[in-house]
Amino acid sequence: MEGEGTLFVLLYLFIHLGFKDFISMKVLVINWRDIKNPEAGGAEIHIDEILKRKPSDWQVDFVSAAFKGAPDKEETHFYTIYRIPNNSLFNFTFYYYWKKVFSKKGYDLIIDDISKIPLATPLFIKNTPILAIHHHIHGKSLFKELFFPMALYVYWMEKFFLRFYKSIPTIVMAESNQSELKNSYQYEKAIISPTGMEFEFIRSHIFPNKEKIPTLIYFGRLKKYKRVDHIIEGFSFIKKSMKDAVLWIAGKGDQEDALKMFAKELDIEKDVIFYGFVDEEKKIELLSRSWVYLIASEKEGWGLTVIEANAAGIPVVGYEVEGLRDSIQNNSTGYLVRNGDTHELAEKALNLLRDEALRKEMSQKAVDWASRFSWENTAKDFYKIVESNISIGGGL
Repeated sequence: MEGEGTLFVLLYLFIHLGFKDFISMKVLVINWRDIKNPEAGGAEIHIDEILKRKPSDWQVDFVSAAFKGAPDKEETHFYTIYRIPNNSLFNFTFYYYWKKVFSKKGYDLIIDDISKIPLATPLFIKNTPILAIHHHIHGKSLFKELFFPMALYVYWMEKFFLRFYKSIPTIVMAESNQSELKNSYQYEKAIISPTGMEFEFIRSHIFPNKEKIPTLIYFGRLKKYKRVDHIIEGFSFIKKSMKDAVLWIAGKGDQEDALKMFAKELDIEKDVIFYGFVDEEKKIELLSRSWVYLIASEKEGWGLTVIEANAAGIPVVGYEVEGLRDSIQNNSTGYLVRNGDTHELAEKALNLLRDEALRKEMSQKAVDWASRFSWENTAKDFYKIVESNISIGGGL
């Protein structure tokens, strides 16, 4: 009798609640790149860290563009990656694969992690809830990274297709990005959720001693829009006042050779040290040994490297641009300077290099600021946003 009663209850629940309540929630994540892609950056780290902390009942597929040497399908501990052709035309091929393959898999939620050209998923995914993630508008910075016809194409595609997300719940990292989406594209549901970082890991790997000579550092990708040449130029001004200063540059990118040549033209190549790619532990060592972090990007989605530098106890000097004006607490954890002004960049860095008491004060404030951010908090916030803004089975 007891067994029959249990069976009756299960049948009742099955009929009245529906079959989907007995299985895991199926989620499709879309991003041009996945975490295994050699060109993966902050956007890919962000979604990967969130998915590492997904609810136990989430079954996640991740679709991204294929790249050389990668399998078409790859299992990770947290999700399954499907790679489709091709990197240049992913916005077109995804539409095809959605119609032919993924639309038949019965997903409960689509997470459209927007990078490069928006896929305009709200145009053709009609019966499944969509949550978008938007890191930053590329805008005119594209013309520095791509040759003109391609830059113009991506620029107009971004400008045109972003408008289709204006009624879609969209997670952004910073207030400046939220404002731009609201003002330029009339976004109705742009929700701020700051990105996380490995604060405890960084603090547990701090190198005990600072360099004895004034040491500045930049780490990140060596791309045109990062404007590392501005940092090198600013450093050349610093050298005129501080002969023993050095600049460390850690990271890889297609601008490495050009940057080395620029340092040589300024006759400071002996004091500009390129480390190339470094692992996490080496990165933290370099950060914690240096005195000041410099960043001169045209824009950032948030400025994860800024917060990582702060966690290592270094104040930051950077341009007052989208993202950086959110991650740098001006006159507290560092300085914001006029966009493109390499002289002011150098002057503010010199203030910190010369004044040990100020540097230590800002260093402590930087650590306190960085302690607010963790991947655990980011993931919790993300899943609360899903719960609050997405009605599974009932649309948006």
